[in-house]
Amino acid sequence: MTPAPGYDVVVAGGGPAGCAAALALVRAGRTVLLADAGTGPPKTGEALVSVGRLLLADLGVAGPVLGSGHLPCHGNLSAWGSAALHAVDFLHDPYGHGWHLDRPLFDRRLRVAARAAGADVAEHTVVRRPSRQPDGTWRLTLCDRTGGGERTVRCRWVVDATGRRAAIAVRSGARRCTGDRLTALHLLLDPAPQTPTDSRSLVESDEDGWWYTALLPSRHRLVAYFTDPDLPVAAARGPERFRDRLLATRHLSRRARPHGLSTLRPPRRAPAHSAHLDRVHGDGWTAAGDAAAAFDPLSSQGILTALYTGLSAGQAVDARLYGDRAALADYAAKVAAARVAYHDGHRAVHAQETRWADRPFWARRQPTTGPGCGGCQGKRLSATPGAGGR
Repeated sequence: MTPAPGYDVVVAGGGPAGCAAALALVRAGRTVLLADAGTGPPKTGEALVSVGRLLLADLGVAGPVLGSGHLPCHGNLSAWGSAALHAVDFLHDPYGHGWHLDRPLFDRRLRVAARAAGADVAEHTVVRRPSRQPDGTWRLTLCDRTGGGERTVRCRWVVDATGRRAAIAVRSGARRCTGDRLTALHLLLDPAPQTPTDSRSLVESDEDGWWYTALLPSRHRLVAYFTDPDLPVAAARGPERFRDRLLATRHLSRRARPHGLSTLRPPRRAPAHSAHLDRVHGDGWTAAGDAAAAFDPLSSQGILTALYTGLSAGQAVDARLYGDRAALADYAAKVAAARVAYHDGHRAVHAQETRWADRPFWARRQPTTGPGCGGCQGKRLSATPGAGGR
């Protein structure tokens, strides 16, 4: 029997976290297979804050990944805690503007960069049946979703970047902990006849949750409403009720109307709750990105966190393979510190909204004493909400 091909590391998941881990590892001289499942609907409307360019520069890919195709974002607007609109301008940000991403393009460029750096990239490939062998290696089955069949590979370590499922980590005994039940109802509006010139994102709270809108590189407009799934507003999934609630907003409706609201599609539903693993590494595996800790999109930190944890996980795994037994504990401490910082910021931002303190959505988000889920890079949330939509 022909032995299965061997790698130092297999990275399961070809999003930002997985690509960052793969890039860190191949640049350290490791042999890496990056498996991108490519499952689920295309992701739209995500944002990268300005400091993200530093992480991409650390990975050596800032130029090609942040080239043309993304829409610069020069500020955030929010009506939070009052009906008045508050603006945060990025003009004085030392790192410059942020971006409204063409997410498929962003991910694709990261995978191209990983391949160019030396990683084997398996597109449309799911990692299944991970099995720890007596010699300490992993035996993994790679399933080609386009009909290319299955193949087996072996590796010394696995990075789980499979998103909120945390498929490898959970199968290996880790437990997924959720901080809330936040759900997004979202849709895309067609481009307006006259292209808007204001690319700033907008957050607007109401009695049962909060709204987010942003112009996308395609000139479509993303509109998302975040609430809890057990509330009556979440059950009203038809386009007419969504439109009626949208039109009741004071600020967001003004940006939506030029795009046309007469023939809306039903909004899609997606999980947006905070969550984390009870441990982010184990016997031969390490989790990164949403698999390690997922964040409420109000923080605008999702992509930044994915890059940060992916890079940090890759560095930690490389060090562990060299024999540094403290490397993974140090990585876990970074993730834990990020979650605490996120919780503090999340609590502070929600405490600013007192107009509907007796409504279930807001009552559930009153200050608590324990650390929650989420965070990024040890940074606190801005005192002004600025979501990166999902």
